[in-house]
Amino acid sequence: MSTNHFVQAIWSVLFFSRLVRYSVIIPVYNRPGEVDELLRSLEGQTFKDFEVVVVEDGSAIPCKCVCEAYMGRLELHYHAKPNSGPGESRNYGAERSKGDYLLIVDSDCILPEGYLDAVEAALRRQPVDAFGGPDRAHAGFTILQKAINYSMTSFLTTGGIRGGKRKMDKFYPRSFNMGIRRSVYEALGGFSHMRFGEDIDLSIRIFKHGFSCRLIPEAWVYHKRRTTWRGFFKQVHNSGIARVNLYKKHPDSLKPVHLLPALFTLGLVVLLLLALFYPAVLLLPLFYALLLLVDATSRNGSVVIGLCAVATSYLQLIGYGTGFWRAWWRRCVLGKDEFEAFKHTFYK
Repeated sequence: MSTNHFVQAIWSVLFFSRLVRYSVIIPVYNRPGEVDELLRSLEGQTFKDFEVVVVEDGSAIPCKCVCEAYMGRLELHYHAKPNSGPGESRNYGAERSKGDYLLIVDSDCILPEGYLDAVEAALRRQPVDAFGGPDRAHAGFTILQKAINYSMTSFLTTGGIRGGKRKMDKFYPRSFNMGIRRSVYEALGGFSHMRFGEDIDLSIRIFKHGFSCRLIPEAWVYHKRRTTWRGFFKQVHNSGIARVNLYKKHPDSLKPVHLLPALFTLGLVVLLLLALFYPAVLLLPLFYALLLLVDATSRNGSVVIGLCAVATSYLQLIGYGTGFWRAWWRRCVLGKDEFEAFKHTFYK
């Protein structure tokens, strides 16, 4: 081996073995186009001390070619494995990463260029073991995506349950925008084998073991969520199921606010039955729909998005509520094991 080749080999080993401040862990399943957008946004970060670890979770439509295009532009590592769900894929990526902090990001997110700067500034001001940030709708999102974003973040729906500046409970980071110190992640054993609700399970364990966790409002992301009505229903229905599964695993995790969508769904059924005899009771859901329409229109500057948001808000509450009641009957009444409704199709 020539001297130049030897020096290059040593430099390569030192470069790729060096520690970095952040490891961005991205599990992906059949979403090459979205991965391209996310990687492009990571390339545009003004803070550069990070690596990217993409874990292909048994995709039929892989994103390997997309990742290869960024290999020389990002410190990017691509891994492919059989399908096992997002939690275990994140663990797989974490085991092969080297950052002081792990940043867990969903493949359907886009990061503003100051995202990592905001995280770094917040941690410099006040170090913390784990953290998370909010999400927003990008101007380029479809009408449905903007409506879904409204229904998932508005205080008139369940936005308060998930936490924020006006949070109703502790802030529990979600996997679309979650950060955790590597040593804490390893001490907790990473994500559990739950296929849905695994991010809340990790957040619960963070608090139970006495680690610090907080919201960083400035560290927000654009989050596409689901892009179809059916896909959105599957997502929220499984969220309702996951809440019961989490209750069975962590009995003290179920708070009164988590019952609101289930009670809303039950109340709506009662109102519809009463309407057969007292039609005036329908004014209640109509009044709520009007509140949603006014607020969503005001926030988005569009009546069309406002009308769509009324539908997505009702779909979200009913989907979550029916999932919750379904899981409660199966697990708490019939005593059956943990399950999910869309095991084979949800992640497509």
